[in-house]
Amino acid sequence: MRSIKELNLEGKRVLVRVDFNVPLDEHQNITDDTRIREVLPTLRYILDHKGRLVIMSHMGRPKGKRVEELSLAPVAKRLGRLLEQEVDLAAGCVGPEVEDRVGKLGEAEMILLENLRFYPEEEKNDPQFAKKLANLADVYINDAFAVSHRAHASVEGVARNCAEAAAGFLLIKELKYFKEALENPRRPLVAIIGGAKVSSKFGALENLLSRVDKLIIGGAMANSFLKSMGFDLGRSKVEDELVEAAGELRQRAIREGIKFYLPVDVVVAREVDPKAETKIVPVQEIPADWMALDIGPATSRLFAEAIYNAKTIVWNGPMGMFEIDAFSRGTVSMVYSVADSYALSIVGGGDTDVAIHSTGQTDRISYISTGGGAFLQLLEGKPLSGVEALGGTEIVE
Repeated sequence: MRSIKELNLEGKRVLVRVDFNVPLDEHQNITDDTRIREVLPTLRYILDHKGRLVIMSHMGRPKGKRVEELSLAPVAKRLGRLLEQEVDLAAGCVGPEVEDRVGKLGEAEMILLENLRFYPEEEKNDPQFAKKLANLADVYINDAFAVSHRAHASVEGVARNCAEAAAGFLLIKELKYFKEALENPRRPLVAIIGGAKVSSKFGALENLLSRVDKLIIGGAMANSFLKSMGFDLGRSKVEDELVEAAGELRQRAIREGIKFYLPVDVVVAREVDPKAETKIVPVQEIPADWMALDIGPATSRLFAEAIYNAKTIVWNGPMGMFEIDAFSRGTVSMVYSVADSYALSIVGGGDTDVAIHSTGQTDRISYISTGGGAFLQLLEGKPLSGVEALGGTEIVE
């Protein structure tokens, strides 16, 4: 896979896939521009090298139709402010008008194409749509790690239709951090996996067993493991069809000498409600009509001790329903435990990212990935289609 630094960009039309799927409030104001700021090095590099910059991104899920609330107009405004340069927004992504406007770009000028997902052909990876996008470019750059696991036209199709294609600085940084964490880690390597469903992360857990020294399981997904050990979980969320598999995975970890950690106490409530009565109980004592919604303080201490001597930490998924204050303590505690460690800490996943930002500890985490699904797919040991289209993860610089 080539780096953007390997290419001559002067005077060329440089089509860049980024992820500007940023959160908006009810007034169409951007509430977090992290994803825009993360790709600024790539965009500035192209402009500094006199490229004619054409930027494309998606926003939300308009399902192949034009939805004005999901226009990239707010992004164009914020990007222009950050770059201190006017950013023109095209009315669409393909067609004669777009081709004409791209053709008139001067060196170090830029245009932002409208939301890719206004076109149903984007998510279908339609070959003709991919070719139309590729016709806008002399060079294609992928700097959208967060969608690089998706075989969409702007991610996979365009890369195969451009004479020159390479990775931007953000994509390269994401892959380098991941390789450092999982392919050649400083040990002990500790993986922390949380979230609601063990089914969505079972492949990642299986792959991690061959790599980690310690595995910590939190969130509702821990319930399936606890049930496999014979605990009564009351009304807690449990994926019954995976209880047996969860038990087998835990036994395999023990056989292979991996330290395997599960909650020892939990915060329970009768319902998922900010005003619900809560109490802390050992996992052996969850009442029949209550449900576990967060790890308890004893578990937080146990997990903190487990990562105390870690040299590398990989974390994906919260420890409970942290969106509700009463069930946020476990995740917040884990944020501080990871931040306080001396390990190389790599965090991936939208919910985990939100939790870290809410505590103000972002500067104390080594790297926060911009991708949830892509990060998880790498944890599973599977290739990313957008990266494969560029030639794989080996980076040529």
